[in-house]
Amino acid sequence: MFAKRPKPLLSFPKQQLSNPHFFFFSTHTTLHSPLSSLPPRPSINQTKQVHAQIIVSGLAANASFTGHLLASLALSPSTPFAYSLSIFQTIQYPSLFASNNMIRCLAKSESPRESVVLYSCILGRNLIPNNHTYTFLLQACSKALAICEGAQVHAHVVKLGFCEDVFVRNALIHLYSACCRVECSKRVFEENDHCRDVVTWNSMLAGFVRDGRIGDAEKVFDEMPERDVISWSTMIMGYVQNGQLEEGLECFKEMREKGLRPNEAILVTVLSASAQMGLLENGRLAHSIVDSLNFPMTVSLGTALVDMYAKCGCIEQSKLLFHNMPRRDISSWNAMICGLASHGLGKEALALFERFIDEGFHPVSVTFIGVLNACSRAGLVNEGRHYFKLMTEKYDIELEMEHYGCMVDLLSRAGFVDEAVELIEKMQAPPDPVLWATLLGACKIHGSVELGEKIGNKLIQLDPTYDGHYVQLASIYAKARKWEDVVRVRRLMVEQNTNKVAGWSLIEAQGRVHQFVAGDREHERSLEIYNMLETIGTRIAEAGYSPKISSVLHDIGEEEKENVVKEHSERLAIAYGMLVTKVGDCIRIVKNLRVCEDCHEASKMISKVFDREIIVRDYSRFHHFKEGKSLLAAAVVAAARSTLCPPSLQTLLEDVPELGILIKVPEVGSRSMM
Repeated sequence: MFAKRPKPLLSFPKQQLSNPHFFFFSTHTTLHSPLSSLPPRPSINQTKQVHAQIIVSGLAANASFTGHLLASLALSPSTPFAYSLSIFQTIQYPSLFASNNMIRCLAKSESPRESVVLYSCILGRNLIPNNHTYTFLLQACSKALAICEGAQVHAHVVKLGFCEDVFVRNALIHLYSACCRVECSKRVFEENDHCRDVVTWNSMLAGFVRDGRIGDAEKVFDEMPERDVISWSTMIMGYVQNGQLEEGLECFKEMREKGLRPNEAILVTVLSASAQMGLLENGRLAHSIVDSLNFPMTVSLGTALVDMYAKCGCIEQSKLLFHNMPRRDISSWNAMICGLASHGLGKEALALFERFIDEGFHPVSVTFIGVLNACSRAGLVNEGRHYFKLMTEKYDIELEMEHYGCMVDLLSRAGFVDEAVELIEKMQAPPDPVLWATLLGACKIHGSVELGEKIGNKLIQLDPTYDGHYVQLASIYAKARKWEDVVRVRRLMVEQNTNKVAGWSLIEAQGRVHQFVAGDREHERSLEIYNMLETIGTRIAEAGYSPKISSVLHDIGEEEKENVVKEHSERLAIAYGMLVTKVGDCIRIVKNLRVCEDCHEASKMISKVFDREIIVRDYSRFHHFKEGKSLLAAAVVAAARSTLCPPSLQTLLEDVPELGILIKVPEVGSRSMM
């Protein structure tokens, strides 16, 4: 009936299997003390206490008592497999009730396939299972991803007439979804539209979400006759996991308007979406719900809050939450280390890593990505070399592309371009184009036109459809005022049917997210925004601001270039922020492309002239501006001076402060949010 398998973990005495009453003890035995004292979902310790009382009372041989003891273990939040099995094997003639609960215990264990062995024993004695048998057995097949065994069990379900049982149907839908057979789930779902409950709908909804079929999931969600918190949780998670962050937040808003209480999974998902988009107010709203509903600060919830505040630019709040967490796991430490790294707090990140080691944790790949990022963003060259070596020699962690990326970024931006090239060339696996692109960016910074040209052409050959390589190479030529080469690269870019990704900036204000593109005049307050832009331009010019127009990749007049840069999307977002926020409030911007050199300098001057803190998060870094300074630049310069860093780099860092604060953060989606 089933394919031959290795020797099973389970074994049953022959007298058990040959006895005609093996599975037919009553499942409705009225039990008094001590089993009657157990709560509905007993802990393992409570179950063991009752087990001890049964033994002391001389009732250990009573199959009904031990069968119900197994039922208690099946309902326990944590069920040790060996303990459940030891109880089952003491029953001389197990009832079907006891066997079903043993299957249920196996389904929750690390050996769920063994439930099929027990099921085979039942069938071998010509005994007929009931609907509970199949529900628990299909759950076990789902956990084990045992599609072959599950399909055979499905055939038995049909043969024995359990197709109309809603619990069995739900288990079948879940099985096929878990095994990536969503079309099979859909067929089971559609077979009988009168045999459905909210769990049936939720199972089908989860199947579409798991398969990335959000359109089908939306259709199911809209057709649901009733929705519970699991329905909303699944839909919100589906949106966020498939990159539709705005829709996920809108779905959460709709759920709140209906008065439903969110569960922890929803709040963690909303915090994740807020973190990815850099939307602090959405994140704060989720945090306030956590507090108002008195959710316990679990590891998952605490880690999500730490991550959200770090990625929304509030690193102090992130640190406070981390230190106040009652319990932390490795993901909590990783979130905090990466958060500190993303804000250029390299030495703090490294100190936290050492504390992490002292407390007995073992670092993983992600941990070292955070550590190496910390070194890269803070210019800690020697420390970066040390940890890069440590992760393989001491912790035996396999080097991944991200680790190489951090080291190439660190070395190339610190002026050790030759060492970075050597590192790439010594890689055992073919280098990712991102590594060469990182070097290309360093060539622009250091003015290495010849090497940049070589790398740029190599990247174009590797991926001729990606516009970023053309733009980087054109930027190098533009900085060197090689306009003919700029035109040639841009022409090649058009011939390859690729265009530069349009830049946009977001600002969260007055309960909405506002999006701007360069030269945007579509906003409802566009006239006021441009008037504010003129006011800003006049006042920062009086304070000594002079436009930096080297990033404009066109051979046009100086005045035209100045007009181009002053209407960049982040400048429009800042102007809008000045209109709608209170004097002294921090202005927070999220941008999908890198901030150009001119906008970086203009933002510094705006922070000084208007006494505003400005935080801009672009696709690879945070920029903090306050009182006319880039707050992280000073720390980077200090770090550079405290290491064996070339004098030329120290001068370069002082002249171009943005070089020291290249902070990688998750890329924000480019969908419109107006």
